[in-house]
Amino acid sequence: MKLPRNSHAAFALILPLALLTHIAGCDKPAGGPPQGAMPPAQVSVITVETRDVPVRYEYVAQTAGYREVEVRARVTGILLRREYREGSPVQKGQPLFSIDPAPFQVALARAEADLSVAEVRLAQAKREVARLKPVREANAISQKELDDSVSAEAVADAEVKSVRARVSEARLNLSYARVESPIAGIAGRVAVSEGALVSGPNVLLTTVTQTDPMYVTFGVADREYLALRRDVELGRVRLPAGRQFQARVKLGDGTLYDSVGTLGFTDVRVNAQTGTTESRAEFPNKNNRLRSGEFVRIILDGALRPDAIVVPQRAVLESPKGKFVYVVSADNKAEARPVEAGEWSGDGWVINNGLKPGERVITDGVMKIGPGAPVQIAAPAAGAPTAPSANSAGKNADKK
Repeated sequence: MKLPRNSHAAFALILPLALLTHIAGCDKPAGGPPQGAMPPAQVSVITVETRDVPVRYEYVAQTAGYREVEVRARVTGILLRREYREGSPVQKGQPLFSIDPAPFQVALARAEADLSVAEVRLAQAKREVARLKPVREANAISQKELDDSVSAEAVADAEVKSVRARVSEARLNLSYARVESPIAGIAGRVAVSEGALVSGPNVLLTTVTQTDPMYVTFGVADREYLALRRDVELGRVRLPAGRQFQARVKLGDGTLYDSVGTLGFTDVRVNAQTGTTESRAEFPNKNNRLRSGEFVRIILDGALRPDAIVVPQRAVLESPKGKFVYVVSADNKAEARPVEAGEWSGDGWVINNGLKPGERVITDGVMKIGPGAPVQIAAPAAGAPTAPSANSAGKNADKK
């Protein structure tokens, strides 16, 4: 068959291109992926291991004085003067206020005079009984006269005791005219000025706060408390011996207080208004760096999560059904594995269920793969960590 003139030119161009395509196909290695297929994605993995992980709990807290006492007068009178400087340290028994003592001095003098009269009457009654006894033995007087004399002596003796009690009361009231500090601590501001009428205990004069040691109170939400108790019952968390947590305080500026405290009290009741269980730690405060009433954060160390599995935070993904990770199967394919994540430990998640020791979890490259995708494990860079540090302290469980 005779081809058209233009066909000879087209055939001359097609033949070399076909030969080049054939040669390129012959150079392709026999074991490579099919033509046009994507190569396996390179991923980084860690091998799942179990280890003991320290657990740290952190809560909002507030400081409170070890003892906070309201100073009130015990007697009614005119407040003469203040004996201390507001905000200064005071010692136990140090005078804080003076109430006009004149009325109490008069009352004491009157009571002492009454006591002298009563004592004279008692002495006279005793002499009368002593005089009538031998007369009665001689039958010179009747028994009734002696009995009346003995009764008069008893009445005089009781009157002396009554007046002595009044003297003691008058002396006590006179001493109460000097209002003293019941404890050692820091005295607060004055609530009543000089010259005011103080009606006894009904009027607050000032407060004294003992700041060494210092209490730090905080509340644990009922949900967190129940989760902690469940972890302890299941053996996921091991509490320190005697539940003596090591407590630290983080101040408002983010710095840590330099002294370590101990957890000393946990209430058995749940606050109906806040839904929390109140706990309290005690801290030494010799330098008065902690002030009563300031808001801080308390950190509790000492608990341990034994044989825990921790994976980096970037390896844990979220789906509508919950958290999952990618695990490399035996045939080097990505397998989506649902997991139950617990709390944070450093920069990783504690995995309660879903993983076993020895499995390989994909940490980097998860955005390039899907379930069942072939993967190629990349060699770790020199000096790069393969797992979260075992010394990383756990964070608060409310970060779930």
